[in-house]
Order: sequence, then structure tokens, then C-alpha cells
Amino acid sequence: MQEREIQYLEEHIPELAESAVTQAYWQSLAAGNSVLESENGIIYERFPDGSSKMVKTIEPPTTVAIGARRKLL
Repeated sequence: MQEREIQYLEEHIPELAESAVTQAYWQSLAAGNSVLESENGIIYERFPDGSSKMVKTIEPPTTVAIGARRKLL
């Protein structure tokens, strides 16, 4: 592969990852399993019947600028 082709593929990783996560989410629900989902600092358990239950509260998401570096503890 040439550098240009590799760069093109790398640029599409975020959308491919988003698509894979969405597909796994719906496949899990379709198989009758529940799914954990974070929304505005709260973790919810989503069930196949459309209901949800709050599991716990967490720190709200942190906005990070593209290219910024963060140290994970």
C-alpha cells in the first residue's frame, strides 16, 4: 500500500468504529441481552423491550479538542 492509501483508510477509522459499535448494540438487543450505555454522566442498562434502568452516576464526559493530549490516571 502506498502512504496515500494508508492515510485514506486511517481517516475512515472513526466512522467504521461507530458503525461497528452501533451494529453490536442492536445485535445484542436482538439476541435478548441488555446493553450498558452512558448518557450525560449516568450509566443506564437498556433492555430489549425498550425499557431502561439507571445503574450508577459517573463523572460527566470531558470535551477534548482534536490533537490535544490527556494523561489518563
